[in-house]
Amino acid sequence: MKRRHLLTASAVLGGAALWPEARLLAQQTQDFIEGPPVADIPAKQLSAHTWMIFSPDGFPTAENRGMMSNVIFVVTSAGVVVIDSGASLQIGQMALRMIRKVTDKPVVAVFNSHYHGDHWLGNHAFVKAYGKQLPIYALQSTIDKLKGAEGNLWRSLMERWTNQSTLGTEVVLPNTAVKHGQVIQIGDVTFRMHHYSNAHTPSDLCVEVVQDKLTAVGDIAMGNRIANMDEGSYPGTFKYYQALMAATGEQLWVPGHGQGSKDLLKTYGEFMAGIWEPCLQAVKDGKSESEARNMVLKDGRVTSRAKTMQGFEGNIGKYTSLAYLEAEKEAF
Repeated sequence: MKRRHLLTASAVLGGAALWPEARLLAQQTQDFIEGPPVADIPAKQLSAHTWMIFSPDGFPTAENRGMMSNVIFVVTSAGVVVIDSGASLQIGQMALRMIRKVTDKPVVAVFNSHYHGDHWLGNHAFVKAYGKQLPIYALQSTIDKLKGAEGNLWRSLMERWTNQSTLGTEVVLPNTAVKHGQVIQIGDVTFRMHHYSNAHTPSDLCVEVVQDKLTAVGDIAMGNRIANMDEGSYPGTFKYYQALMAATGEQLWVPGHGQGSKDLLKTYGEFMAGIWEPCLQAVKDGKSESEARNMVLKDGRVTSRAKTMQGFEGNIGKYTSLAYLEAEKEAF
């Protein structure tokens, strides 16, 4: 059912709430309600085996239909491995179309970097295409987080943020847990798992594509978008960067948001330090949170990114506040 019929369907469901069979009818009707397709974004090759479907937007809107994060895929001799599947069934379906323009090999595995919905709700498309036996890897903490209400919450949020464009997306959770340091060989490509500390979330999985000297870093660093730090840690982020760089050496760091680069952890780390260090100093000097915010907004590492960074104006105050609160704990 296309979006022009959604109003009628909603009315039917509203009336059905009065019937004993309401739940069954709602489920049957939901099976036919599906948001519009997402426009194709051709994949670009990043390295010998790795491609990326790049999202120019960092936040979900009705216009972009939830296409707010990159979908990465690796073509191995055994099949295609997807790293982060997108924010909806429709985005996953678009990714499948783009994969098929590159190779006729099947998708044989999916990795989800963490539990935020724009990185895993596209799982539905891949399971729909290849069956429930398809391995979907994530940290156990991500799987546990999504088992409860969190999974459905993300599905509902994405529908709301996109004016129902993602309707029809089902919650398909990761089904296979991985651990830090684990190595998974798929065809001729080796994948190494990394997880060091609480950075963007407590459950950030980075996936190293060993032969390509490329690591998909999820949301621990971003190209040109201010990161959500509601569940994260500033010092934890810096520790993660140090440990990851020490373990891998020089890499092409590919984020969930923005373009990849070999200096991504350095440049994004400098921006994050421009928020963290003034807040920590303000706490040590007995200054207020508002004074700390003024210090952050004058820091050259922050001002150099302010005009171009997506989400800066709407979020810098909140994430400065979070840094100040964490600095209070760190200082004492």
